[in-house]
Amino acid sequence: MILGSTGSIGVQTLEVVRAHPDRFEVLGLACGSNCDLLYRQIREFNAPLACIRDIDPSAGDWPAGTERLPYPDGMAEMAGLPEADIVVVATVGDAGFRPTESALRAGNSVALASKEMLVMGGGLFRTLADTSGAEILPIDSEHSAIWQCLAGEAPESVRRLILTASGGPFRTWALPDIRTATADEALEHPNWDMGAKITVDSASLLNKGLEIIEARWLFQVPYSAINVIVHPESIVHSMVEFHDGSIKAQLGVPDMRLPIQYAIGFPERLPEAHAPLDLRSLSRLNFEQPDERRFPLLAAARAAGSAGGTAPATLCGADDAATAWFIEGDGRFGTMTDAVQAAMDAIPAEPLDDLGAALAAHRRGFEYVQARLADA
Repeated sequence: MILGSTGSIGVQTLEVVRAHPDRFEVLGLACGSNCDLLYRQIREFNAPLACIRDIDPSAGDWPAGTERLPYPDGMAEMAGLPEADIVVVATVGDAGFRPTESALRAGNSVALASKEMLVMGGGLFRTLADTSGAEILPIDSEHSAIWQCLAGEAPESVRRLILTASGGPFRTWALPDIRTATADEALEHPNWDMGAKITVDSASLLNKGLEIIEARWLFQVPYSAINVIVHPESIVHSMVEFHDGSIKAQLGVPDMRLPIQYAIGFPERLPEAHAPLDLRSLSRLNFEQPDERRFPLLAAARAAGSAGGTAPATLCGADDAATAWFIEGDGRFGTMTDAVQAAMDAIPAEPLDDLGAALAAHRRGFEYVQARLADA
């Protein structure tokens, strides 16, 4: 089951499936609006179920033999089917929230590419997974790296997790230049080819702050044991330091197919090497401390995680509205980040009693920023 099948992660997941036709069968596909690509995916992989938010009549007729489920409820329905061994959640924003809940309640493993799920409702999803026996498997490269480094290690031997960040396109820019940057400049990521929103989040380092919160729930360690270091080459995807002073790192070229393949093939390592790393090509590996003065949203995410409750969900909503405004218009980067910080200052955290509370907090953050930027 692949939710967000026409996005960057969804397309690359299907590349992995294509390379291993004897190992995987696609039960269902879902996307927001890329009707033409979805139809091609349905036909190639013979998916019996699918759903889409926006139908484009110019794409032709719905593929014969595939049941069209209503959007968005159809995603939750597909994710909860007993025959769905693993559900890849690669949606944007809060669209994957209910499907993730449905999958975990049913005991289906979830391979997460959408940071928002664990950021917004980490404690709730962790409880659901622990209760049903489902596994939450990270797809993003940093958490996959930590997961691989922890294999075979006793939890009590871990001193800290070290998430690496590329630094994004503005790593060497002065603060005034960052604040006046345009969307085109923010979307020029030096290493990764990703969707627009995650690329902008990388430019602000907010994505790394969200990964801190995600790591808290994936690996059940305190925030004090999760650090970030900037590594511009994006070859070391993350590291784990142990109490004996040793550090384990996972290395690889910047190619999302590796963490995708590791997650959906787990516990087996599948043999296909989409982009093997040639160590002879490496001249040096650089590491530097992130500058939270130039990238204040990294600190904002840390604060939201420490505040707990609905604060991380509010942050996700604020970020969704701010990045949409930035990508779709001609505003400036600093205006966008200021709006996110303003939302966090204005909206107090509340107890996270259920998933509805997380969604409501997301909506409050989104609406606050949307209103603030309406005339910006």
